[in-house]
Amino acid sequence: MSWKKWRLQVPLHLMLIPGLLAIAVFSYLPMAGSVIAFQKFIPARGVFHSKWIGWDNFRYVMELPDFYQVLWNTVFIALMKIVAGLVVPITVSLLLNEIRKEAVKRWVQTLVYLPHFLSWVILSGILIDMLSPSKGIVNLLLKSLGIEPVFFLGNNRWFPFTLVLSNEWKEFGFSTIVYLAAIVGINPSLYEAAVTDGASRWRQMWHITLPGMTPIIVLLATLSIGNILNAGFDQVFNLYSPVVYQSGDIIDTFVYRIGLIDAQYGVATAVGLFKSFVSLALISLSYALAYRFANYRIF
Repeated sequence: MSWKKWRLQVPLHLMLIPGLLAIAVFSYLPMAGSVIAFQKFIPARGVFHSKWIGWDNFRYVMELPDFYQVLWNTVFIALMKIVAGLVVPITVSLLLNEIRKEAVKRWVQTLVYLPHFLSWVILSGILIDMLSPSKGIVNLLLKSLGIEPVFFLGNNRWFPFTLVLSNEWKEFGFSTIVYLAAIVGINPSLYEAAVTDGASRWRQMWHITLPGMTPIIVLLATLSIGNILNAGFDQVFNLYSPVVYQSGDIIDTFVYRIGLIDAQYGVATAVGLFKSFVSLALISLSYALAYRFANYRIF
């Protein structure tokens, strides 16, 4: 590298320093606290003077009667969110692409993007009111149709699906941006050739648009594997209650209750460390699959 080119790049590298420091302070330094997972941690004694107990915290966690149910809930809810997070945005992006009036298209896009920018604290309040079994608009509509009211947020049968649907309501609009960008990148001459051959809009969508989106669909599907143990703490924490722990309690809320409410810091850290190692393995697998099937490289 020439001296002149190096001098031009120095300011750009210096701009990275604040971000790198923030990552080091908030992401890497706290990893040292993982040693608590192998201790009977007492805050008054600190990390250096708490008793080392080896794998006892992990064994204790594995023997908890609720742990495997929590693990199942996490995987089940996360998998449903991953599937819905692919199917719904792809479908909506295909439909939006068929809208010919740009004003209408922009209005619809803005309308579906809006929930993404609202926090779960706000949306949970809206959902609690909407899904109320007595006064909620959803159950009032069900009553008008002759259907018995459903306690969506207090019924173990319906709660996981309520989480998935409400999460998709919040996120699908923003996710369509990626797929719409993929559609824009498709060669217009393919559509011109299809029109010349007499292909309908449906045939063009099925044989040109959808295949053109396939690489980005495969990429996002494989990368989403790393999120199997991330079922959405913010959403679940704001919507669940002890009534639906059986079907709605996930690893993150489980750790929250054990660590911050019950003050079992070592046990909570052990669960968090277990999740981190599994997530690392899944993320590594997802990047390997993305490289294999979508030619995706990190660098």
